[in-house]
Amino acid sequence: MTIDHICFAVKNLEEGVTYWIRVFGYRQKTRMVVNTLQKVKVIFIEKENSLTVKLIEPLEDNLSLVGFVNRGGGFHHICFRCDDIDNGVAGLKEKGLITLVQPQPGEAFNNHRIAFMLGKYGLNIELIDTDERAGLI
Repeated sequence: MTIDHICFAVKNLEEGVTYWIRVFGYRQKTRMVVNTLQKVKVIFIEKENSLTVKLIEPLEDNLSLVGFVNRGGGFHHICFRCDDIDNGVAGLKEKGLITLVQPQPGEAFNNHRIAFMLGKYGLNIELIDTDERAGLI
């Protein structure tokens, strides 16, 4: 497994993207995509020789994430890319991680499956097995 991206939850995607561009020199990689299952809006940003960053804004019915961003938001999860999502989930489960979301289509990844797991110290982990992104600019 390798790190694919890190994710930050923001109250407003446009403001979040503007901040990362102005402060850290990132550029927008994708247009906004709505992930209906996760109830978030998603934009990927990138910078040469740096980690890709995913910014998410909750849809209004995503109450737990709305509460989180209303308290300031911030780091949400780290995403690892693996060769096979089912084997990746099974392998981490064997190592004691808890499955939060079983593999399901992720609109931000052209409907390739994503899964979420909970690691030690409250680490929220996303797993993917693709490098595809929807809405590339």
